[in-house]
Amino acid sequence: MPLSSYLSNARRGGGWNNPLLPSTTGKSPSSKLPARKRKRTALINFLLTNFFTIALCLSLLFFILTLFYFGVPKPISSQSKSRPPKKFISRKPITRRSTNDSLQHGAVVDFTTKDLYDKIEFLDKDGGAWKQGWDVTYRGNEWDSEKLKVFVVPHSHNDPGWKLTVEEYYEKQSRFILDTIVESLSKDSRRKFIWEEMSYLERWWRDASEDKRESLTNLVKNGQLEIVGGGWVMNDEANSHYFAIIEQITEGNLWLSDTIGYIPKNSWAIDPFGYSPTMAYLLRRMGFENMLIQRTHYELKKELAWHKNLEYIWRQSWDAEETTDIFVHMMPFYSYDIPHTCGPEPAICCQFDFARVHGFTYELCPWHQHPVETTQENVKERALKLLDQYRKKSTLYRTNTLLVPLGDDFRYISIDEAEAQFRNYQLIFDYINSNPSLNAEAKFGTLDDYFRALREETERINYSRPGEVGSVQVGGFPSLSGDFFTYADRQQDYWSGYYVSRPFFKGVDRVLEQTLRASEMLMALLLGYCQRAQCEKLPTGFTYKLTAARRNLALFQHHDGVTGTAKDHVVRDYGTRMHTSLQDLQIFMSKAIEVLLGIRHEKSDQSPAQFEPEQLRSKYDAQPLHRAVNAREGTAQSVVLFNPLEQMREEVVMVIVNRTDVTVLDSNWTCVQSQVSPEVQHDKSKVFTGRHRIHWKASVPAMGLQTYYIAHGFVGCEKAKPVKLKFFSNSSPIPCPTPYACSKLEGDVAEIRNQHQILTFSLKHGLLQKISHKSGLENTVGEEIGMYSTSESGAYLFKPNGEAQPIIESSGHIVISEGPLMQEVYSYPGTAWEETPISHSTRIYNGGNTIQEFLIEKEYHVELIGQNFNDRELIVRFKTDIDNSRIFYSDLNGFQMSRRETYDKIPLQGNYYPMPSLAVMQGSNGRRFSVHSRQSLGAASLKDGWLEIMLDRRLVRDDGRGLGQGVMDNRVMNVVFHILVESNVSSTSNPVSNSPPLSPSLLSHCVGAHLNYPLHAFIAKKPQEVSVQPPPRSFSPLAASLPCDLHIVNFKVPRPSKYSQQQLEDPRFVLILHRRHWDASYCRKAKSRCTTLADEPVNLFNMFKGLAVLNVRATSLNLLHEDTEMLGYAEQFGDIAQEGLVMIPPMEIQAYKLELRPHQ
Repeated sequence: MPLSSYLSNARRGGGWNNPLLPSTTGKSPSSKLPARKRKRTALINFLLTNFFTIALCLSLLFFILTLFYFGVPKPISSQSKSRPPKKFISRKPITRRSTNDSLQHGAVVDFTTKDLYDKIEFLDKDGGAWKQGWDVTYRGNEWDSEKLKVFVVPHSHNDPGWKLTVEEYYEKQSRFILDTIVESLSKDSRRKFIWEEMSYLERWWRDASEDKRESLTNLVKNGQLEIVGGGWVMNDEANSHYFAIIEQITEGNLWLSDTIGYIPKNSWAIDPFGYSPTMAYLLRRMGFENMLIQRTHYELKKELAWHKNLEYIWRQSWDAEETTDIFVHMMPFYSYDIPHTCGPEPAICCQFDFARVHGFTYELCPWHQHPVETTQENVKERALKLLDQYRKKSTLYRTNTLLVPLGDDFRYISIDEAEAQFRNYQLIFDYINSNPSLNAEAKFGTLDDYFRALREETERINYSRPGEVGSVQVGGFPSLSGDFFTYADRQQDYWSGYYVSRPFFKGVDRVLEQTLRASEMLMALLLGYCQRAQCEKLPTGFTYKLTAARRNLALFQHHDGVTGTAKDHVVRDYGTRMHTSLQDLQIFMSKAIEVLLGIRHEKSDQSPAQFEPEQLRSKYDAQPLHRAVNAREGTAQSVVLFNPLEQMREEVVMVIVNRTDVTVLDSNWTCVQSQVSPEVQHDKSKVFTGRHRIHWKASVPAMGLQTYYIAHGFVGCEKAKPVKLKFFSNSSPIPCPTPYACSKLEGDVAEIRNQHQILTFSLKHGLLQKISHKSGLENTVGEEIGMYSTSESGAYLFKPNGEAQPIIESSGHIVISEGPLMQEVYSYPGTAWEETPISHSTRIYNGGNTIQEFLIEKEYHVELIGQNFNDRELIVRFKTDIDNSRIFYSDLNGFQMSRRETYDKIPLQGNYYPMPSLAVMQGSNGRRFSVHSRQSLGAASLKDGWLEIMLDRRLVRDDGRGLGQGVMDNRVMNVVFHILVESNVSSTSNPVSNSPPLSPSLLSHCVGAHLNYPLHAFIAKKPQEVSVQPPPRSFSPLAASLPCDLHIVNFKVPRPSKYSQQQLEDPRFVLILHRRHWDASYCRKAKSRCTTLADEPVNLFNMFKGLAVLNVRATSLNLLHEDTEMLGYAEQFGDIAQEGLVMIPPMEIQAYKLELRPHQ
C-alpha cells in the first residue's frame, strides 16, 4: 500500500485531514528531561531545526548511490519487469489459529450473495434501451476534478471445443487469430490485446516460426499483449472439482512460464455460467491480484450497479482474517460482445463494432443501425456518441477509470478485421484525447493497464462509504462473500440444466481425475525410491502420455466441456481424449505396481505388464466392465489394491469371479473371510449375468499397495460363503441360480440390516422407505423416482412444465442378497414403458471398523435412451422427515459448502443448484441427511424435508443459447451415491439463521474421500500354482497415516520430462495439502480408525519410510511464487516449511516443493 494509506486510514474516510504526527499538549518535551540529559538539548535543537535540510542531503546521497549500484531503472510499463505485488497487509495482527474450531465465526463482509437474493424482488422489469437496467443519465460534471480514463481492451474468446472440436477451431480460426494479433500489434505500439487459453497458444507455438515466436514474446514483454488467466482453458466453475481446476491452471501457467517467461496476475472469466468463490480462493493462492467476471444473474447485476458495487473484494465465507481477499470487476451488461460492453445502449454500441459490416462474416447489427467508417469529417460526431456511452457506463462504477472490452467469440481472424477495429478506434481516441474540454482520455489497454490505473486512482481518492467494511487489500470498495449460482441471463431463463447435461461424461471426468492423481503419486514414488538411472526408465518414458493426460483432463474443464454443452461430435472428441488417457494411465499403473512391489526392478515403458486393471472400458462411451478372475483348480490369481488416500484403509472390496468355490487369501497366505453373490444386471428377462461377485474386507496402507489372492483348490481355508437370496416379482418368476439358497419375499415390506442400521423397503414399489438406527432413532426417507416433462429445456436451460411426476408403478423384480459382509436390495421397477429407464441397488456393509458400516450405498443404473424419453428429465427424490425449511447445502467444487434456500419469488429451475459431490439437509434438532456423489449433478429442496437430485436429461430442442441442437446422445450409465444420516453429539447452530458456513462432519469427509478416491484394483494376467507361495508383497511408503482432516490433493513431479536435467538444489517434487474443516458437533473420530487430527504439526521430513525429504519450500498453488505473504498466507507458512513442520489452518490448501532421496 502507498504511504498515504498507512498515514490517513483513507479506507475509513479519514483523508488527509488527520495530522501526520501526534499532537502534544501541556509542558514542552524538554522540561520533562532529567538534568543529566539537558546537555544534549542544543544538539537536538540543531538537528530539529535543520531536519529537512539534513534529510534532503541524505536522500540525495542515497539516490546517487542507488543509481551507481543498480543503474537507471527500466520504464514502469514493462510487463516482464512489472512492480512486485504488494505484501499481504492485515488489518489486525495475524494469529492464525490452526485448530478446527478457529472458523466458528466466519467472515465479516459488507454483503453476501444471500443478502442480495433476499433483497431483490426478481420482477424482470423492462429498463428500456438497457433492457435489464434503467435509463442511465449523468449530470456532466462528474469528471471535472478527475477525468474519465477509458481502457478499451481488444480480446477474442476462443472456446477449446463447442460447435467444433479444439483441433477444428485451431485449424479454421484460432491459428489465424494469433497470427493476426502478432502482425497487427507489431505495426503500432499503441495497440493492445489480451489472450486467455493456453491450449490454443501452445498449439500455435508448436507451428509458429522462430520469428513469430520471438515477436509474440516481445509483445508480451513490452506490455502490448497480456496473457490473462493463462490456464489451459477458461474452466467451468459449477461442475469442475478443485483438483481439476488447480491442474488446468497450473498446466497452462507452467507452460507459459517455462516457454515465454511470463506469469499471469489477472484472471479473465467472461463465459463460465455462474461463478464460485472456490475459484477466487485458488487464484488468490496462485498469486493473482485481480479477477474479471461476466455471467451473473441479470437482476443481481442491476442491484449491484444501482449501488455502484460492481467492483468489490471477494472474501471466503470462513475467512475472519481477510487473508483470501481478491479484487473483482463484474461486467454490468447482458453479454461480453461489443454491443453490450461500450455502454448501456446496445443499438449504439453495435455501431462501433467495425467488423459488423459487409465484407466480413459476422452478423449485422440487429438494431439496423450499422457501423460507418470513421473519417475526419464524422469523427467528432462518432467520438461524442461513443463517449456518451462510456460516461453512462462509468456512472455504474465508483472510480473514473473505465474498462471497455472490445471483442467477441473468435474475433480478429484476419488482418483486415483487426485493422478495421484498430484504425477506427484510434481516430476516435485521437479526437477525444486532443480535446481537453471533454475531460476524458481513451486508449487501447490490457487488463493490467486497467487495474493498475484503477488502483492508482483509489490510492489518491477515497471511494469508501461510511461504515463500509471493505478490505485492506484495495481501499474504496465493499467486501462480498458467497457464490453466483444459479445464473439467469434473461426472462427468468435459469442455466441449471448444464449441471446435469451429459452426466456420463461428467462421471468419466472424475474417473480420469482420480486415476491421474493416483498415477502422479505412483510416478513420484517410483522416482523418489529410485537410486539408479535404470529404474527411471518407466516413469520418464511415460512423460509424454502423462502430460497428455493432464492436458486432456484440463481441456474437459472448459466451460463447454464438463458442462455438457457442446455439439455431439465435440463431446465424442472430449470423450475419446479422456478414454485414451485413462487407458494410458492404467497401463502405467499396472507396470508401476510391479516395481514398487519388487516383482520386477528394471521395468521400462515398452515391456508388457503382468497386471491389468480390474475395470475395463471397451470404448470412450461404454460403461466400465469388471474383468473376471478365472482361477483354475490348484491355482490362485493375484489381486493388487492401491490406496490413493493418505490414511490406512479398511474396506469391503469386490471383484468378479467365474465360479463360486473360491477362497480369498492375504499376502501372507492367511485365510480371509469372504462372501459370494450372483452378479445382477439391468435386464427384465434375465436378472443374473451368470458371473459372481466375491466380497472380502481388505486392509491397504496409506498411499500403499496390498496383495490378495483368489484361490481355487486351496486346502485349509473356508470357501467364500454364498449369500441367501430372496425374490419378489410381479411378472415371471426369477430362477434360483446355483449354488444359492433362494426364498420368496412375503408381505408389504422387506428389510436389510447391519450392526448400525435397518433399511425398510416397500415391496409394492421396491423403494427405500425408512432408516432405523441402533440408537432407536428412525428417519423417514421416502425414496421416489420421477420425471419432469419439458418443451423448452436444452443443454443449458432447465425449464420444466410443472413439477416432476413419479414414474414407478410397481416393484417389477426385487432381489435381496443377504451375506455376512454385504447386503443388497436390487430393484428392476415396473413403469409405463416396456423398457424401464432405471434400475437400482441399495447396499449396506458389515466389516468391523470400516467407514462403510455407517453409510448406505445407492447405485442407479440409468438408460434414458429412445424416443419414449424425449424431453424428459429424470430425478430421484428423498422425502424425509427432516425439518429443513427448504434450506439445504451443496458443495462448491468439492472444496466448501454453500447454503441454498428455495425462494418462492423465483421459478423452480432457479432453485436448482450445482452438486459437484455433496448435498446436505439439516433439521432444527441437528439431524443431518447427506448424499455424497462421485460425479457432478444438480440438486434442489423444493419442499420441507425433500432433497431431489437430477440424474439425466434427454432434450429434443435447442434452447437458444447458440449450440444449435438438443441433448439426445444419452449413454447408459451408473450413478452412485453414499447416503449418511447423522445426529449431533453436542449443541449445533440453527441452520435457518445466518450462521457461519456449514461444514461436513469428519465422518462425512471420510465417506466423500472413499467414494471419490476409490481403491484401484489390478489383477494378474496369469494365475500361479497354489503349491508355490511367493513372499509377502505389499508396499507402505508413509511412516504413519496422516491426520484424518489432512488430505493430499496431489503428490507429483510437475516437470517429469526435465527430471534428470534439473539441478539438485531445485526441488523436483511437489506435495499439495488441504486441511479440511469439519463440524465438531458431530462424532469427532469419524467412527473409524481416525486417531490423529491436524491440530498438531505434521513433520514432512519424517513423512516417508526410507526417504529423506530435503529442501522443502513453500510455494503457490500454481508452483510459480515462493513469496507466501504475497499469496495471502500467514508469515509462518514459509518459515514452517523450512523446518519441515507443517501447520495448516482449516480450509487452507498449501503447496510445497521438495526433494526426495532414498536413505543410504
